[in-house]
Amino acid sequence: MFDIDGIYSSQNGRIWAVNLLAADTNGGIRQKRKFPQKVMVWLAVCFKGVSPLVIFEDGTVDHDQYIKEVLPVALKFGHDTFGADWTSQQDDAKSRIHAKSQEWCAKHFPCFIDKDHGPPSSPDLNPLDYCIWDKLAHQVNWDAVTSKTTLINEVKRAVRKVSLNVVFEICSSWTNRLYRLSQVKGSYLR
Repeated sequence: MFDIDGIYSSQNGRIWAVNLLAADTNGGIRQKRKFPQKVMVWLAVCFKGVSPLVIFEDGTVDHDQYIKEVLPVALKFGHDTFGADWTSQQDDAKSRIHAKSQEWCAKHFPCFIDKDHGPPSSPDLNPLDYCIWDKLAHQVNWDAVTSKTTLINEVKRAVRKVSLNVVFEICSSWTNRLYRLSQVKGSYLR
């Protein structure tokens, strides 16, 4: 979720600090508007790059929108990037675990990890969560964001600036992260 006050993620937007002053110094405490204009962004990532961006201007997405607007983009990106030999893994957002979304994926993707067989909800297992969203947010020129239109334009520009080397490196580290998570029995990585 992006809004005109900056990037927002209730799951991963954490600052680890010894006290509130240290959190504030590291960007943890910021004044935000009560009802800022916002957009929801969908993006897929793999070791060969990032998918085309899908933006939901009203800031939400249900399973019908997800099936209609996102899954065809994911399917085309997968086929264009890997041909007929690839696997789709999703997080457990409501629109993705809905029965109709799961059915669509099982029917159309060459291989699909369903909601019952995917990794637990953990930002430490999702390259988008543990790196790419942060890289993307740092590429946005937040001084230029004054409206929903400028926000959308800046997010589109920022996606084009995310380095393919960074994407490859982050995705390559996934199996190591999986091993490290098994060692800490699912706790957050530090």
